[in-house]
Amino acid sequence: MKISTILDHIDSGHMALPEFQRGYVWNRDQVRGLFDSLYKGHPVGGLLVWVTEAKTATHRGDGPIAAGIVKLLLDGQQRITSLYGVVRGRAPKFFDGNSNAFSGLRFHLGTETFAFYQPIKMQEDPLWIDVTELMIAGTAGLGNFLAELSKDPANAANIGDFAGRLSRLLSITEVDLHVEEVTGADKSLDIVVDIFNKVNSGGTKLSKGDLALAKICAEWSEGRDSMKAKLGEWEQAGFHFDLDWLLRSVNTILTGEAKFSYLHDKSAVQIQDGLKRASRHIDTCLNMIGGRLGLDHNQVFFGRFAVPVMTRYLDSKDGRLTAVERDKLLFWFAQAGMWGRFSGSTESIIDQDLAVLEAHEEGIDALIERLRLWHGSLQVIPAHFNGWSLGARFYPILYMLTRMGKAKDWGTGLPLKASLLGNMSKLEVHHIFPKSQLYKLDFKRNEVNALANFCFLTKDTNLAIRDRLPEEYFVEIEENHPGTLASQWIPMDTSLWRVERFLDFLEARKHLLAEEANKRFAELLHGETDVPFDNIESRPLDVMPKAIGGITSEAEEHELEAINNWVASQGLPVGQMSFDYADPETGDQRAIFDLVWPQGLQPGLSSPVALLLNETSDVLALASSAGYRCFRDCASFQAYVQREILKSEAA
Repeated sequence: MKISTILDHIDSGHMALPEFQRGYVWNRDQVRGLFDSLYKGHPVGGLLVWVTEAKTATHRGDGPIAAGIVKLLLDGQQRITSLYGVVRGRAPKFFDGNSNAFSGLRFHLGTETFAFYQPIKMQEDPLWIDVTELMIAGTAGLGNFLAELSKDPANAANIGDFAGRLSRLLSITEVDLHVEEVTGADKSLDIVVDIFNKVNSGGTKLSKGDLALAKICAEWSEGRDSMKAKLGEWEQAGFHFDLDWLLRSVNTILTGEAKFSYLHDKSAVQIQDGLKRASRHIDTCLNMIGGRLGLDHNQVFFGRFAVPVMTRYLDSKDGRLTAVERDKLLFWFAQAGMWGRFSGSTESIIDQDLAVLEAHEEGIDALIERLRLWHGSLQVIPAHFNGWSLGARFYPILYMLTRMGKAKDWGTGLPLKASLLGNMSKLEVHHIFPKSQLYKLDFKRNEVNALANFCFLTKDTNLAIRDRLPEEYFVEIEENHPGTLASQWIPMDTSLWRVERFLDFLEARKHLLAEEANKRFAELLHGETDVPFDNIESRPLDVMPKAIGGITSEAEEHELEAINNWVASQGLPVGQMSFDYADPETGDQRAIFDLVWPQGLQPGLSSPVALLLNETSDVLALASSAGYRCFRDCASFQAYVQREILKSEAA
């Protein structure tokens, strides 16, 4: 089928996108590559469509589809959307993405290359042709382009070649794409989704949640948008959740089960009611967790799959909890996250905990007991703070202790409670013994970045301390604000403040942190400590998967900071250093990437990028499989930015 015919079918509503398809995710590199391949006559692959009746076809977008038989794109969405956007100069009716990815494509008649509009480079060169403008004008308008080019004597000698190249560019819409069809009354949505997953085995497959959502949208067309609106609200508050996660809470409320298959027989009215209740209870959970525990943003929001269980419990109580019930629920949430309760088979663990709620009148007490039997002791001991880096399992616990307790800022003496400071963006992680001093003395990376060497301070205080050693600035703090050091669990034995006693300092502070953690957890239990705190040696201390990668030295850190500053000087967004790469389903940390741009240097328009210095092949393989374009040295990264980003950003 000719590309022009396919685009006409989209306009007439005879071809559309099935509801279960994800949105448009291509970037400018991919769009440019597609047109380059078509222009050169290279193969670009065929299409797979699902031929079905319009009256039963659940499609994306607001535009109507034609009556009778329609074709829903199963494979080829990104290519066809890109073609439609460039050729028509607008996005198709089913579009959901960033239209800048295909806006402003140009073609150079001299070099026969494609690039996106760059004013400084292109505005004085008439050989850069607006591809969309040419496509809209068509063959009938070809003469106008040639006449405009002929005004420059330098181009007159090549006007014949230019005419041929413009015609060849226009002929892209006449390219035939092979279209394979899935037909038959026996092709149910489940079967079609299975076919889709097999065809797209090299990409991101549809999840069980995608399938459930497709069936929901078959009856409630606004379902996806309504859920995305709620996710957007939480995003604004600093929490990043996805549709599967939200749908899981809707599911637990409506069915008491974790498996999405139980949603399939629910009506649109029931789903709408479930979403309303789930959203209300999730808001309550976030308010409780942020307000009482101080875990008020995404980086410290561990154990997120405990929330579907919490929403079920809240729904059973009609959202009304006593102070004791609230605190016990928060105890369970924090403990479940701390010990990695949902890091394995998430769905089955949620089902187990839901079953406990259903089988026991005491509800939350039974959940806590179940957690104790699964993990062993729920008591914190100093060795639990052996972790290091911002992605460590107990990093959120350190943050929680800071927000829950009486921790004070060392510069102002003011408390750092959640109710006084709000979002984490107002706090910074502070290395108690400065990194620069420790690296000079050849301390190891895991020692320099040990959790016990972290505390939280306001930005101004952090800057004021700079890289001074504790034996110097601790004295000033204690003189200006007595008691503030102890409020952040600093050992008051002044001999431990000397850098040569650094490792002893860490050990002493681990004991203080463990003591504080148990105190705060006991507070949440309102004195009921006998049952949870036993069998201290019944499970290994470290139940978390080991993370790989990370910054290895001060020199490496300075190199990454320098490249980040250079990127910022180019008017581009700064990257995230020591990026915690977590399993997208469980939230478990899998690696620490040195410096990354998860949304690309042109968010929505370019690929995610990772700069990984001196990393092993397994780190590189993991980053690559996660969709990152990886660079192993600063020079090649800068060359990429200069060549592919700055040129397309030229002002």
